[in-house]
Amino acid sequence: MNKYLASVRIKGRTVKMAVFADCPLHARLIIEYQFGMNSVVSSLVQVNEASAIKPLTPDQARIKSMQDRVKRDQQAVRAERARQKIHHAQQQITQAINPKN
Repeated sequence: MNKYLASVRIKGRTVKMAVFADCPLHARLIIEYQFGMNSVVSSLVQVNEASAIKPLTPDQARIKSMQDRVKRDQQAVRAERARQKIHHAQQQITQAINPKN
């Protein structure tokens, strides 16, 4: 048996839990049987007993949250720039096809 960690949605809250199963598929099926279909939020991760995940302190969690927010904002900026570039190119194509007299 292997130990798998998963984030599971239970009544609108996300909870990390461990499941013992032979493979990731069996672990997912056990969780879905117990908590309902589509209750697994993240993919299952196999954990060795030697490399247990330690919870973050509140200060570490706050910093990690800020870092994650910065990454999301940077991705949003890149996506917006790409959208504006495409929109501008579409306008140029439209003007080239239909020149105003």
